[in-house]
Amino acid sequence: MPLRPDTIALTALLALLTALGPLSTDMYLPSLPAIGRVFAVDTAAVQLTLSLFLAGFAAGQVIYGPVSDRYGRKRVLLAGLGLYILASFVCALAPSVETLTAARFFQAFGASGPIVLARTIVRDLYEGPRAGRELSRMGTVMGLVPALAPILGGVLESAYGWRASFFVSGGAGVLLGLLVVFGLPETLRLRSPAMLSPLGILRGYGVLLSDRTYRLFMSMSALTYAGLFCFISGSSFVLQRVYGLSELMVGFAFSFVVLGYVSGTVLAQKVVGHRGISGTIRIGVTCLALGGVFMLIGAVAGPHSPFEILVPMALYTCGVGFTMPQSMAGAMGPFPERAGAASSFLGLVQMSSAAVVGIGLGHALDVTPLALPAMVAALGLAAFLTFALATRGARRV
Repeated sequence: MPLRPDTIALTALLALLTALGPLSTDMYLPSLPAIGRVFAVDTAAVQLTLSLFLAGFAAGQVIYGPVSDRYGRKRVLLAGLGLYILASFVCALAPSVETLTAARFFQAFGASGPIVLARTIVRDLYEGPRAGRELSRMGTVMGLVPALAPILGGVLESAYGWRASFFVSGGAGVLLGLLVVFGLPETLRLRSPAMLSPLGILRGYGVLLSDRTYRLFMSMSALTYAGLFCFISGSSFVLQRVYGLSELMVGFAFSFVVLGYVSGTVLAQKVVGHRGISGTIRIGVTCLALGGVFMLIGAVAGPHSPFEILVPMALYTCGVGFTMPQSMAGAMGPFPERAGAASSFLGLVQMSSAAVVGIGLGHALDVTPLALPAMVAALGLAAFLTFALATRGARRV
């Protein structure tokens, strides 16, 4: 029986669909150094399995939203899930780091569909601060995945090796596919009459970029996620090599940081009704900037304890919980007839930016571990200054 709007069950399903991305990255984070040892490759080569994941994610963003605007959300979502499941099992059986990296690209291409369309479905059903509140609720539920996934990944790595996490990812995809088939309603009310073509998609994105509000919220989403991805991709190396944590302890450390994100999404649900989307983001970018700066100061003064990295990063991820859901809601709000395209292009820019940052960080970490806090601080400050300058003199965007 299809789930109804404004129910916990539908919110939970949409949240789990958005959690495919974090599941596909966070669960194998404790295995990154082990993958390097097994395949005898350096940090940059292992980092590429993360950066190519983001590249695949960005490529998928271009397709799913506009296609779903024309053909419906559900069938396009199921196509993405099918590709994700197949690629996950290829990752699990990869004989070389090159095969793993290529399979990660297609795994991400598949995973981007459910994530793009979960956001789009929210815009189909809700508007304004209500949409922001729903995305924050989804973020709270979804936050349990990155909190638990690294711990599960550490257990799987210790007991069965790095391949186990990809088998679990594939199994999760199968379960979600069944839930979508039997529980998710079709939410597209008015199908786009435009013919699908590369030029037509580009023109649609041009319409989005011509809107100042969309550009601002897109920038907030990209800068915020790029700083988060720095920690996702670089923390295992820094925490194990500099602070001597085990694979399992890295999982617990990452879960501690995720608590900041969950706290941010919970608080944002209460704040957005009173302060609006822009007021909520203003709190978020302040947390981003302070978290990044405190982390850099602690790392320069250390290393003494991993908490000089983890506590400031928890403050940063609290800012992510305030900023990301509201940025998504704000970007899609003015475009109900282009909700899929708006969600797609937002994700494209977000993931492309993070992929570029991740590649640079992978090379920089071979030189100094200070690259991680320095980049997080720079991106947090950039988000704060961009939002402050863009909204100067205005109460709402």
